[in-house]
Amino acid sequence: MKLSNAALHRALVALAALALVVSSFHGNSLAEERAGGVQVGQRAPDFRAAASDGKTYSLSDLKGKVVVLYFYPKDDTPGCTVEAKGFQADTAAFTAAGAVVLGVSRDDLESHHEFAGKYGLTFPLLVDADGAIHDAYGAWKAGSLFGRTALGVDRSTVVLDRDGIVRRIWRSVDPDGHASEVLAFVRSLAAP
Repeated sequence: MKLSNAALHRALVALAALALVVSSFHGNSLAEERAGGVQVGQRAPDFRAAASDGKTYSLSDLKGKVVVLYFYPKDDTPGCTVEAKGFQADTAAFTAAGAVVLGVSRDDLESHHEFAGKYGLTFPLLVDADGAIHDAYGAWKAGSLFGRTALGVDRSTVVLDRDGIVRRIWRSVDPDGHASEVLAFVRSLAAP
């Protein structure tokens, strides 16, 4: 069986991700070490990351806007695609509410470009290759792989107000319908 370059690249990325998870076995101590992150009412930590739209985003550059950071495990996988399509469907409504939606995963720019192009995603997908943004926002959870505890991405969403304060956090998100739930909350921030 001959694989195309893109298919070979995706297979190698998947194997590298599996190797990273397997090499990170430290039992619950690793999960506890990385389980921190922001809390509601705290100032959100700044970050700087390259995005699928060719720009580099920094939280400090978005001051004055409501920011929706949604963390997802992997480009072009079933749950992540459902979630991304939900945010895309509501992009105009988020913009009208003064919000910016930013998807965050550990995938590289090439993967983000392919994912965004395939599904017509117009909001930025940020690259967090080293997991620093995931660390800062607590987007990790312990799971089981081959009977051992492993650390993986917790499908999470964090909403920041116009002053950069964390106003809401969702953990272990069900991707179906989640974007609409987030939009309702974002709209409530503008209500008197």
